[in-house]
Amino acid sequence: MGGKLTEKDMDQLEQWIGTGPKTFTLLYAITTDGCNATTFHQKCDNQGATVTVLYNPQGSVYGGYAPVSWTSSGTWINNNAAFLYQLRFNGNNKATKFTIKPANSQYTLHDGQNYGPLFGGGNDLRTFEGTVNSSGTYFTLNGYMNLGHTYDNQGITKDQINNGNMNVTELEVYKVADGKRQKTVEKECSKPWRKTRDWNEQYTPYKVKVKSGAPLNFRLCDTRGLEESQGLDVLECNYLLDGNIPNYYQFNPTTLISPKTPGFKASPTTNDVIHCAVFVLDATTLEVLSTKIIEKMKGFQNLMNQKGIPQIILLTKIDKLCNNVEKDVSLVFKSPEVEQHVEKASQLLGLPRANVLPVKNYENENELDDNISILALLALRQILYFAEDFLDHMLDKKNDEQSEMEKLKLEN
Repeated sequence: MGGKLTEKDMDQLEQWIGTGPKTFTLLYAITTDGCNATTFHQKCDNQGATVTVLYNPQGSVYGGYAPVSWTSSGTWINNNAAFLYQLRFNGNNKATKFTIKPANSQYTLHDGQNYGPLFGGGNDLRTFEGTVNSSGTYFTLNGYMNLGHTYDNQGITKDQINNGNMNVTELEVYKVADGKRQKTVEKECSKPWRKTRDWNEQYTPYKVKVKSGAPLNFRLCDTRGLEESQGLDVLECNYLLDGNIPNYYQFNPTTLISPKTPGFKASPTTNDVIHCAVFVLDATTLEVLSTKIIEKMKGFQNLMNQKGIPQIILLTKIDKLCNNVEKDVSLVFKSPEVEQHVEKASQLLGLPRANVLPVKNYENENELDDNISILALLALRQILYFAEDFLDHMLDKKNDEQSEMEKLKLEN
């Protein structure tokens, strides 16, 4: 099988096609074969029914189903069993099927040798023409989306499908054939890239303790996110790290906090100081983070480094990176895709890989899932270890300063 299409996606496509069990065999992928119309036709012509899948940097997944072969005939194909679809939007499940408008069925597909997959007489989905080169992290396709001409858009705009652009991290074409597929975990998830204790699904309550065995009281402090023009300011970040900002303070982009702000903690205690800083990054959007956002984060890092505050990255939505992890979160440390994104996050902020902690968000689950919780608790434990190290360093520094002061008193 191969490719990025998940078993859940295949189940959905199989249901939409509606003619029984189907197998999906990857024929073409632009990241490995190149984004070239000639190559597409060499690999995909005369293969029978195919499904085209586009994946964009925002985590949206969409495409089209062609019930007959591509042949490079240069003609329009009439087949009302074809459809366009979306599976996800911004990383969230959004399964929608867009069927042919009966009056326009003669323009189902265009089979031109100079084009990649092309659906609809009004370019409902024209993927690309000729050759498109990669920009490094994604391909900016020279195609177009005009859903609603030949295919019924059901009131959904193209921007609600492809985020208003034709940038893709991958485009795949699968051969669709009759047959029951075997749903198995791929062999690639066999060797762990990060060693952890055996995954334990038995539920046991634990008291949170430090390495010395003593109970630990801790607080998790959440701030507003980062934006290019607004978001947390460097000065506000400095006050936050030093413990000057009062609890439940409402950040205001038009009025920055100052020592005159009501509740401002002019003499913060050790309990007020931030002991470990955590950057929360979406694994599916690492490649499209703007330069301004990255510069902001590095500006905060400079402050944290000056204060000796340890930093960690929580890498979220890791289930969107890998089919196997989506099916079984306990495979997170065996997934090459997750490992690659941990490496990307590490390089982005210049932190060791051990400081990048992958986690899965609770999204559609109505009940707690042991594997999701275990992963979150592993991350929390590591954060607390870093916080304890910082406290130990603060204590050592304080003891050294007291020793120096006592030594000066004796000399005087």
